[in-house]
Amino acid sequence: MYDRFTGNRVLAERTIARALESEQTTASADVVWVADLDGEVAGAMAAMPYQEWTPRAHRFLRTTLRSIPPWRWPSALWLYRSSGRMAPDPPRTALYVDSLATDERYRRRGVARALLEEAEAMARRSGLRALALDTWQDNHPARSLYLEAGFEEVAFTPAMGALPGGVSLVKDLY
Repeated sequence: MYDRFTGNRVLAERTIARALESEQTTASADVVWVADLDGEVAGAMAAMPYQEWTPRAHRFLRTTLRSIPPWRWPSALWLYRSSGRMAPDPPRTALYVDSLATDERYRRRGVARALLEEAEAMARRSGLRALALDTWQDNHPARSLYLEAGFEEVAFTPAMGALPGGVSLVKDLY
């Protein structure tokens, strides 16, 4: 998604590095968890209470616009606005998993499941009542993982321009 948002891998990595160093974005160090396996980074997840998501997303957008050339701004803004309009809002009492990724070398070894378990534990410690996340309709491995982890697919959004169709998932904790 970050590649799509910024235009290429190099700009995506620059944007993420800046966001990690910034405060209160959807990719700030305070909301990112890293899983390591055999001493190497195997996966990462960004998660925050859903009520924090909108202001953090706005700050992430500002960070992105400072990281990419001005001619990329229209497509980044379109993607930002489009993706925000497509998915329904998760429950306000949810921990929202904004991003979850596993390095290809470590897939099918429990990395994403461990990160989801950490998200659930964090949500419970914070008194939140649900976990919520979104993925693409054609991301069958992720959808299978989420369904096996107890999530329910609650909404589907149609493909729109360069965006594939989306799926919103929620796992009630209580």
